[in-house]
Amino acid sequence: MRTSRPGRSRLPVAAAVILSATLFPAVAQHRLHNQAEDQTQTRPWMNTKLSPDKRAEMVLKEMTLDEKISLLHGNGMPGWGKPRPNAYLGNGGAGFVLGIPRLGIPMIQMSDAAYGVRSSAENGRYSTALPSNVASAASWDTQAACEYGALIGRELRAQGYNMTLGGGVNITREPRNGRTFEYLGEDPILAGTLVGNRIKCEQGQHVIGDIKHYAVNDQESGRNEVDSIIGKRAMRESDLLAFEIGLETGNPGAVMCSYNATNGDFACENKYLLTDVLKTDWNFKGFVLSDWGGTHSTVKASAAGLDHEEPLDDFFGDKLKEAAQAGKVPMAEIDDHARRMLRSEFLSGIVDHPAQKSVVDVEGGFNTSRRIAEQSIVLLKNENNVLPLDPRKVRSIAIIGPHADEGMISGGGSAQVDPPGRPPAGWQAHVWFPTSPLKAVSARTPGANVPFDSGAKPESAAALAKQCDIAIVFAYQWTSEGMDLPNLSLPERQDALIEQVAAANPRTIVVLETGTAVTMPWIDKVSGVVEAWYAGSKGADAVANILFGSVNPSAKLPMTFPRSEADLPHPQLVAPPPKAHGAAPVAPRGEAKPTFSVHYDEGLKVGYKWYDAEDKPVLFPFGFGLSYTTYSYSDLKIKPGREPAVHFTVKNTGSRAGAEIAEVYAALPPTAGEPPKRLVGWSKVPLNAGESKEVSVTIPPKYLSIYDEAQDQWKLVPGTYTFMVGGSSKDLPLKQPVDLQ
Repeated sequence: MRTSRPGRSRLPVAAAVILSATLFPAVAQHRLHNQAEDQTQTRPWMNTKLSPDKRAEMVLKEMTLDEKISLLHGNGMPGWGKPRPNAYLGNGGAGFVLGIPRLGIPMIQMSDAAYGVRSSAENGRYSTALPSNVASAASWDTQAACEYGALIGRELRAQGYNMTLGGGVNITREPRNGRTFEYLGEDPILAGTLVGNRIKCEQGQHVIGDIKHYAVNDQESGRNEVDSIIGKRAMRESDLLAFEIGLETGNPGAVMCSYNATNGDFACENKYLLTDVLKTDWNFKGFVLSDWGGTHSTVKASAAGLDHEEPLDDFFGDKLKEAAQAGKVPMAEIDDHARRMLRSEFLSGIVDHPAQKSVVDVEGGFNTSRRIAEQSIVLLKNENNVLPLDPRKVRSIAIIGPHADEGMISGGGSAQVDPPGRPPAGWQAHVWFPTSPLKAVSARTPGANVPFDSGAKPESAAALAKQCDIAIVFAYQWTSEGMDLPNLSLPERQDALIEQVAAANPRTIVVLETGTAVTMPWIDKVSGVVEAWYAGSKGADAVANILFGSVNPSAKLPMTFPRSEADLPHPQLVAPPPKAHGAAPVAPRGEAKPTFSVHYDEGLKVGYKWYDAEDKPVLFPFGFGLSYTTYSYSDLKIKPGREPAVHFTVKNTGSRAGAEIAEVYAALPPTAGEPPKRLVGWSKVPLNAGESKEVSVTIPPKYLSIYDEAQDQWKLVPGTYTFMVGGSSKDLPLKQPVDLQ
C-alpha cells in the first residue's frame, strides 16, 4: 500500500477533478468527455447506452477461466474461519468478491442490511436503525417501503458497500420463527409488493439489491437440516408468489437461496426452485448466491442454478475450475454464472457509479426512521378513548418496564444494527437502542410527574401505577436469527407484571416491542394496547407522537395475532431430533443431508386463510388497526374485465384527519378449491375530518388465479367471484358477487 511522504500534501484525484471543474468548468468538461470517449474505445462495454446484457456479454468474451471463477465465490468474512491473505481487501462486511481491474470491473462489497447497515461499528461508522421489516409492513405503504430502501442504499454507499443482503420476504407460516421480524408478514401480495418497492429504490442508489431466503425457509430450528415438504400449488400460490411479485416489482440483481431443503433437495442445489421456476418461468436474469455456508456441492449446485458461493470457495473455487476442465461442468454453465454476475453489476450501476465513503446524514436518517415508525405502530385497543393522552389534563404517568428508561429493543443475528457509541454487538446480544420512552414521554408532559419503575418487582410497579393517572407498561419480546421462540408469550414474567399493574390502575396502556405476534392473557384488563414492533433509532419519539396524538395511527397488522399456540397450524414447533449421547460429530455442511422434515399440510391456508378456513377465532385479525378517527365504506361497484376494477367510497366520519388502509379481498368460485378469501389489493387513503373519496383498486389477473399443477401454469377459474372491501380481514362491510369468465 502506497503512502505519501511526511510533510507533503497530495491532492486526491477526485478532489483534483472537482477543483478543476470549479475553476475551469469548460476545460474540465472537455477533459472528462475525452476520457470517457477514450475509455469506451478501449473498453467498449463502458458505453452506458448499451444494455446491461450487451455489456456483460462483451466483458465475458475478454475474461479468462480464472477471472470467471473469481466472480463465483466470496473471499471470507470477519469471524468466519481462517482469514485469507486477501482479507484486507474486504470492507468489514459480510463478504466481498474480487473485481477485475484490467477490465474495469469493481469489487463487490456486501453488507447485511435488513433494517439498517450492519457491522458499522467495526469500521468506526454510524448506521441508522429503521423499524424492523415486519413493522414497515404494517404501514401497507409502498412509498414508505421506497424511502426505507433508499435510506439503506445511501448509507451502504457512504460506508463503502455496493451490495445489500437485505430483502427478506419469507411469509409467516410459523410466527415463532426467530426471523419473523426480518420479513413482511403472512400475505404474499402485501409482502411481495412492499419488498419489491424497497428493492427498486435501494438499487436506485446504485447498489446491487437482494431478495431472500429462497425458499420456504420458515423456521430457524435446524435450518441447516430441515426439509420443507410442501405441494407445488401451495408453494406457488403462497411462499413463491411473494418472491415472484417482489422480483417483478424490484428487479433485484441477486436472489439468495436458503439453508433448508425443499421437497428433498437443499435450496442452493434445487433445480426446481433455481432453474425451473426462478430462471425459466420468471425469466430472472440476475445471479443466485448461497446463504453463508449454504452450498453443499459443486456439480449438482452448478447444474441446478447456483451462481455464486458465499462466504468462501469450498465448492465454487478450485473444485469448480477442476470440474470445468474435466468436462463435469460445461463451460457454458460457467459462462452463464459469470454473465449473470456481470449483468447485475452493470444493471445496478456499481460499475458506472463507484461507491465513495462519505459521512452519513444522521439527522436525515433519524427523521426517516421516525416517520416510518409512526406509520408502522398499530393501535390494537383503545377502551373508552384512553388515547390520545392530553398533556394538559394528565398530572402523572408511570413508565414501567425493563429498560424503558434508556432504550428500546431490536432484533438479533445478521440483521443487528450496531447502536451508536457502543462496541459491535455480539451475534445474539440483546441490543437496546438509545431511544428512551421515559425521556420521550417526559418531554411531552413538562408539567406532569413521570416516575419510572423497571418492573423487576411487580408489587413495586403496581404501587407506583396506583399513585398515577396513567400507567404505561413497555413490554418486550426479543427474537433473533439462529433460534425460534418456544412460544408467543412475553418473556421474563412480563404477563404477570402487566396483570398486577392493570389491577392497580385500570387506565393501563401496554406498548409492545416485539418481532412477531404475542399472546395477551391480560387483554381484557388493560385500557390500551399499542404494537410498536422493533421501532428503530427514533422509536421512542414515534411512540410518544402516537400516544399523545401528534400522529393519528394508521398502521394495520401484516400478520394474525392468534389467541394461543394451540390455534396454529403446527401447535408444536417441529425441531431437529436430539443427538444421541456420544454421537459422531456433525458432518461439514457440504456433506450434509436433511435429517428431519416439516410437512406444511396446511398448504394454501397461511395466516388469516388458515383461521378463516378452520373457523378459528383470533386475538387480532390480519389487516386490523385502530385510529383516533372513524371511517365508513359505501357505493361498491365492480367493473369486470381482464383486470377487474373495484370502486368504492371511503369517508372519514370522525373529527380529525387520518389515513385509512382500505383492503380488498376476493372469494373465488367453489370449484377453485381455495380458502374462503384472499387479499387482492388495497389503497391507503388520506382523509380530512368529514371528507369522502372515491377509491379505485385494479386487480391483476394473477391475484385472482390458481396454480394448476397438472398444466404447470396459472389459470382463472370461470364462475362467481365475491369481492369484499373494508378495514380488516374480519371487517368487510361491502360485498358484491360478479361472474367472471
